[in-house]
Amino acid sequence: MKRFLCVYPILLVIIAGSSSCYLNKNFTYFKSLNRDTTINAYILKDTESKIKKKDIIGINVSSLNAEIDANFNSSGKVALSTVNSQISNPGYLVDEKGEINIHHLGYIRVEGLTLKELKLKLEKDLQPYMKEPIVSVQYLNKKVTVMGEFNNPHVLNMTEDQMLLFDVIVNSGELKENANVKDILIIRDSGANKIIKHVNLEDHSIFSSEWYYVKPNDVVYVKKDTKLIDKQERRQQVQTTVSMLASILSIGVIIVNLLIK
Repeated sequence: MKRFLCVYPILLVIIAGSSSCYLNKNFTYFKSLNRDTTINAYILKDTESKIKKKDIIGINVSSLNAEIDANFNSSGKVALSTVNSQISNPGYLVDEKGEINIHHLGYIRVEGLTLKELKLKLEKDLQPYMKEPIVSVQYLNKKVTVMGEFNNPHVLNMTEDQMLLFDVIVNSGELKENANVKDILIIRDSGANKIIKHVNLEDHSIFSSEWYYVKPNDVVYVKKDTKLIDKQERRQQVQTTVSMLASILSIGVIIVNLLIK
């Protein structure tokens, strides 16, 4: 009996410690996905947005003459303070007439063109000035606003017409442990309306949804998983109670040991 009383406090400490080490797995992407399977993915529509007034277009040109390339690419750096400072391409602001001012070419109308159409137009128009020019164009003022339970909520720049939702998540530092992955909120402008969509990333049906892609000016908001937080708080309360009982019982056992000596 005496030996048991000596060992009893140690057992209580072990039990309390083991209960505090228990952790819940908060979420898993694609939990509903069967192993080794094939699903029908969302077919991306072959559509491109049109350049509009106040868009900022990044243009970079390369040819067989590096000196001319450098002169061209150093011009047109306007409004770059409004976009990500890491972007090095010159930014051309589309003015109220739907035009941009290009080195060698002067003012050209770009409103209503797609990025691909602008690329082909510039490559053609620059041929008298450059040998075999290759032009790359991208948007510099398209963005996605990332809010809520991300490790790095921020405004994410987009250079294309759309971006994978999971690329947005990765580029925002992944989700926090308390994120509610079952209810990702995407808010999208549609003319005078706001379209609101709730997305469950544990459900593999996201692969066949148009919301697999985010678009410029979307807002992606992730809420806290309040059920998970409540569960964690209750577990912590239980752990605290068990620890207090273990301490009280341990003290009681020590007192009994002293009394029976």
